[in-house]
Order: sequence, then C-alpha cells, then structure tokens
Amino acid sequence: MTLGLGLLILFLVSLVCAAMGFWKFVYFLSVGYGFSVAGCGIAILAMGGYKDILIVLLALCLVAYGIRLGGFLLYRELKAASFKKLFKEISGNDKPMPIFVKATIWICVAAMYMTQVSPVFFRMLSGADAAVTGYVGLAIMVVALIIESVSDSQKSAAKAKNPKRFCDSGLFKIVRCPNYFGEMLFWTGVLISGIGAMSGWLQWTIAIIGYVLIIYVMLSGAKRLEKRQNKNYGADPEYQAYVAKTPIVFPLIPLKHLENVKWIV
Repeated sequence: MTLGLGLLILFLVSLVCAAMGFWKFVYFLSVGYGFSVAGCGIAILAMGGYKDILIVLLALCLVAYGIRLGGFLLYRELKAASFKKLFKEISGNDKPMPIFVKATIWICVAAMYMTQVSPVFFRMLSGADAAVTGYVGLAIMVVALIIESVSDSQKSAAKAKNPKRFCDSGLFKIVRCPNYFGEMLFWTGVLISGIGAMSGWLQWTIAIIGYVLIIYVMLSGAKRLEKRQNKNYGADPEYQAYVAKTPIVFPLIPLKHLENVKWIV
C-alpha cells in the first residue's frame, strides 16, 4: 500500500458515505460525517490494518465513533420534534441549493474527513512497532467516546423530562458543551496516536490540517449553540447563573463565552 493510494481510498470512502448530503444538505456535516469516519476505519482495516493489534483497536475506535455519532444523529432527527426543527433551520429550511455548490462542499468535507483519520492510516503505513504514543492516543479516544456518549444520553434524558429547560445536570455541571469537548478530545487522541509513526512534512501537514479544521468546526458549533441558548434562555436567571460559573467547552479553563470571539464564525 502506497501513501497516495491509501489516501485516495480514504477520500473515496468519505465521498461515498457523505453523499447522503445530496438528499439533505446538513447530512454532509452530520450523519454523513459520522458514517464517513466509520467507513474510513473499516477501510484502514481492509488495507492491512487487521495485521496489527494497535491499528485494529484504533480503527475500531473510529468505527465505533462514526456509527455512534451517525446513528445517534439520525435517531434524534427522526424521533425528536425539536431537533427536526433545528435541523431544518441549520439546513436553511430545505431551500434549494445549486448542485455545483453541493458538489464543492461534498468534495471539501470528504477531504477533511480523510485528513482527520490520516494519523491512524500513517501509523499503519509506517509498520512501526507499537509505541507509547499509539496506546496513549487510543486511551484518549476511548475516554472521549465515553464522554460523548454519556453527555448525549444525559442531555436527551434532561430534554425528555423538561424540553423547555437548558441542561445543567451530569457532565453539563462541569462544562456547558461536554459533547463538543469530547469531540475535540477524540481527535486529539487520533493525532497523538500517529506521533512516532508519521514522517516527513507531507504526513504531518495532512494530519495537522485535519486536526485544526475539526477543532475550528467544534468551536464554531459551540459558538452557534451559545447564541441559540442565549436567545432561548437569556432571560432566565438560573441560566445566567449557570453560564457565569460554568466554562463553555474546556473543563477547568475559565473560558465562559465564545460569542464575541471574532475569528470563530
């Protein structure tokens, strides 16, 4: 397996899995995103990753991450009326979009997903012996998956109990966006897993581009959520007290707001 061929395969897998965005635009960045990551994990195993236990575990983490995220988003859209409304708002209420615009976005997101999973592929490609960084990255990915799963479950339970109230229970007592934190932690683990195996400026550039892009996307998502919550709960004294004492994304770091950070769109 060569570097170029492997990256091409990951890109094509991402294209196929993200293509559902042509049906619903928002799927390019939600359900299609999750399934693209899962598909890339399977592709890495098929390209030879099954021969190394560390690569198997890393790839299976990608698969678990993608299936959990894609399945959860799809289920929530189908079952939750409030989330259906939010999905329509994000996708511009299903307004028609020129096909060339959709195609451009499709190609760009598929390339991004390829870069995100690339550290695991680079470790497989290097054939390097299992390194401490590989297992450290794996451990971080597992912890992140748990954080994401628990936070999504806690928020769903809270909203089922009281749909009109913000969630401040469980992990949400520690940070206002634990699911976004879990996302960023997961991809930090992926990047760390490739350290010691990635070589040359090209591999490092691809991996870092993917990492920087997903961190930016998560911060942007947290900023949009903050604006939406301020609109919905801004007049609630309990919410204001909650915001005043609870970091928005990073636990133990006193960053309370992203709304006024201009470089995050």
